[in-house]
Amino acid sequence: MALLTLRITGRELPGSACGEYRHIHVGTQRGREPDQLVPADAAEAVFEIPVETITASDGTADFRGPYVQGRRGERFVYLTWGELPPGGEFTMFRRAKLFLADLPDDALSGGAVETGLGLTDGQGMPLCAAVRPPRISWRPTGADA
Repeated sequence: MALLTLRITGRELPGSACGEYRHIHVGTQRGREPDQLVPADAAEAVFEIPVETITASDGTADFRGPYVQGRRGERFVYLTWGELPPGGEFTMFRRAKLFLADLPDDALSGGAVETGLGLTDGQGMPLCAAVRPPRISWRPTGADA
């Protein structure tokens, strides 16, 4: 087992109000709960997600940890979007899936990888659904962008 840290720098956030939604925040999802929430009108949102990488009995890479979702062979982490009014509770309205199979092979032995990601979709709404290359590209921390 090796510990890998995913560092996601979200840029181009959609703002605190989009469509019918107000007081928008984005964060990671730990189990079923939102975590690391950032207002969607921030200049950027930086998330660090610990992931355990393991070698399965068949020799393939697998992933575990409190942020890891999905079945073996289809593991991912979520960025979750929701409304968080002052004094209220977070109500999720959409999520983006970042697939762990898209990580570079040389990162699976541990350390850290990073990505920069625009968090607004083509309609000006929060980025959602599957986020796959070329929209996302992971690189070892410290590598040239």
